[in-house]
Amino acid sequence: MTRLPPKSNERGFRELSAGFRIQNRSCRVSWGACGLAAGLILAGLGGGCVPHGPSSRPDLAWGQRGTSRGQLQKPRAMVIDKSDQVYIVDMTGRIQVFSADGRYVRGWRTPEIANGKPCGLTFDISGNLLVADTHYFRVLAYTPFGRLLADRCLGGRSGRGPGEFNFVTDAVQDSRGCYYVSEYGDCDRIQKLSPEGRYLMQWGGRGRSPGQFARPQSLAVDAQDRVWVADACNHRIQVFDATGSEARLVKIWGQEGQAPGQLCYPYDLALDGRGHLYVCEFGNHRVQKFTLDGQSLGCWGTSGRQVGELSSPWALALDSRHRVYVLDTYNHRVQRVRL
Repeated sequence: MTRLPPKSNERGFRELSAGFRIQNRSCRVSWGACGLAAGLILAGLGGGCVPHGPSSRPDLAWGQRGTSRGQLQKPRAMVIDKSDQVYIVDMTGRIQVFSADGRYVRGWRTPEIANGKPCGLTFDISGNLLVADTHYFRVLAYTPFGRLLADRCLGGRSGRGPGEFNFVTDAVQDSRGCYYVSEYGDCDRIQKLSPEGRYLMQWGGRGRSPGQFARPQSLAVDAQDRVWVADACNHRIQVFDATGSEARLVKIWGQEGQAPGQLCYPYDLALDGRGHLYVCEFGNHRVQKFTLDGQSLGCWGTSGRQVGELSSPWALALDSRHRVYVLDTYNHRVQRVRL
């Protein structure tokens, strides 16, 4: 664990009007379902600003590569509970819980990992942990202490039919208890299920048109029960009102690139409840902050291994103090920063 002293004069964010600096970095990336070749040359962005932030230097970084207790092996998903405990799942199928300062608290393993590992973590409205068990076509439910809740699990059967799943990426609940489950593979779609797990509707389909998806990687639900989608391989954000009998597209923005406002493989997103959206970009090795209408407020991160740099981050989460925790996947660590 590395605790860093605050440096108010050392800002990773800079005014957008002042321009930005691009550093070209070579990075080997396995794009999987995105169908892109490895070895792409990616650009990391050094600039941007968040006007109110006291500093964008990370105040905490922890983690090292390994399979021992407290170590991380390509961590893939993260969520923070109401007590600011941090839950992380990595490529070994372990779910580990850490304090807000990075101290190991407890952990457990998912039942099976031979076919693949989970890639999504959220909490349901009852405070249970939902795990997108991607390659087993299901959503697992656990108590915060690791007891499997078999009656709260969803799916488990591969298929394209209603209520069946392909590769599940995320699952969230709205205020009424309805589930939204995103998936890729044969069906790049989102399915809505009742609180009891009964199929209600679906939308999406693979494509680039508004309302379609290319690997919907992460979901979030806002106070109006609108569903926010990180449409990863389309390099964009889509927002839907699915409270009725069909999903209605409310907002859409994003195009592939490295400039402020552009996106490159957005893998996770988080709403802060104060009018901001944070997006974790796997391809740009950064976090970008937006207004709810898609205006970029700045970018933090660039490709590298030093503290303050990122390598293909998969996820982010916010704690009760609005600090941003970034899952620095290929550096096998977590960094905490106030943006």
